[in-house]
Amino acid sequence: MAVAGVYRRVLPSPPAIEFASPQGKKLFIEALEGGTMEGFFKLISYYQTQSEPAYCGLASLAVVLNALAIDPGRTWKGPWRWFDDTMLDCCEPLSKIKDEGITFGKVSCLAFCNGANVEAFRTNESSIDEFRRHVISSASSEDSHVITSYHRGVFKQTGTGHFSPIGGYHAGKDMVLILDVARFKYPPHWVPLTLLWEAMDTIDNATGHRRGFMTVSRIPKAPSILYTVSCRHEGWNKVAKYLTEDVPLRLKSDDVKSVENLLSVIFKSAPADLKEFIKWVAEVRRQEDGSMILSEEEKGRLVMKEEVLKQTRETELFKYVAKWSASKISLCKGVTSWGLKETLPELAADICCQGAELFMGKLSSSEGTCCRQTSVTLLKVDDEKAMTVVSGTVTTDGIEKGIETLVPSSITELSNLCDFDQSNCKGMHPSTADVLTVLLLALPQHTWSGIKEEELRMQFNHLASVDKLPSLLQQEVQHLRRQLHFLMTDLSAP
Repeated sequence: MAVAGVYRRVLPSPPAIEFASPQGKKLFIEALEGGTMEGFFKLISYYQTQSEPAYCGLASLAVVLNALAIDPGRTWKGPWRWFDDTMLDCCEPLSKIKDEGITFGKVSCLAFCNGANVEAFRTNESSIDEFRRHVISSASSEDSHVITSYHRGVFKQTGTGHFSPIGGYHAGKDMVLILDVARFKYPPHWVPLTLLWEAMDTIDNATGHRRGFMTVSRIPKAPSILYTVSCRHEGWNKVAKYLTEDVPLRLKSDDVKSVENLLSVIFKSAPADLKEFIKWVAEVRRQEDGSMILSEEEKGRLVMKEEVLKQTRETELFKYVAKWSASKISLCKGVTSWGLKETLPELAADICCQGAELFMGKLSSSEGTCCRQTSVTLLKVDDEKAMTVVSGTVTTDGIEKGIETLVPSSITELSNLCDFDQSNCKGMHPSTADVLTVLLLALPQHTWSGIKEEELRMQFNHLASVDKLPSLLQQEVQHLRRQLHFLMTDLSAP
């Protein structure tokens, strides 16, 4: 009787040596004695098989993030917060990754926006000696791990591009242990480091760039407190190119005479998907039997988000953006075409649906997920500051569940902002003017170097300077710049 499908592959050896073979065990013992298997034990504790044939980058990252004990800040299943490859879709819809895989730059961006410190190197940006130093350093501690992007063909294996973490290093043989996340295909195996470098020094046809490696380590806290770059929408690459390539050229125009002109030049011709490029990050939780009590951890995170929002609105640049937004030359009349929602009641349903998709594991598609009975509550416990909670009933595949989203707020001068009503719902919560301000701050400083009017150039360099921003906002802006950098590495010319 014929059996459909394929049961594993025979590991081509040489050049690889199976980890569980007598020779592989000997290499392990020798490397352990040499002190270059320290990172192995954390990785093997959280080692997992990729859940889809094209999820190698996501699975490698999930293993490393869990090994570094980074809290994802959102649930996996039940009450448990845990990284799984199906949760890592903020840089690309899972449906697209399932069909096409994921690029080196987006894996780097994913690692960074999920709370890790990342050093990413393509082979043309590094050397084999530098790669070896990173491998030895990571293999000798539990504080960082290396993920490699390589072509399987160099090892005589079937397939093309692949990601996997490095589990250890044998100094005497100059070999690395690859913890292959496609365990249904090949087991963990040792390969010569020089051959792995050759496998990384290949072109990824999806980007036209060489592959490479990244060192991933933990930082004290998740860098994204309130804002994050999103590239899940189809037009993100056009937005990124517009901001980093087109905007500097447009600013060289003789028509740029004032800050108001400058804002018009940037935003009135911006791609429609700009509205999706920077998102504010909400706190989502399950409703617990009608209880409205916030944990100390939840309160702490919300307070930090509110402080970032407050610091954003205290910048001089925000005042210009808010004033411009309220003027006739701004986006106010076109804001509906951008699909932006400014009042909290308008935001509520949108927040609820985003929270539902996040919470219910429907990140790649909202199909089958809906919100109803959305409500906004001001929660105040004892003498504490009131906190805004958006509640909703979520129906997914016929099952109803209640969720709550904690919304940061900051009191501001409502009359200075765009199209406010008298309900005090607008302006207190993250809005268009906030996002546009943070977006401008996140653009590289050289963006403004082409402004012809010297006085205006000096003025805007001062307005967009990161150096004198308050600490939290400065970290937020630097985080967004880093995300943008990783994404642009995939788009820049080879």
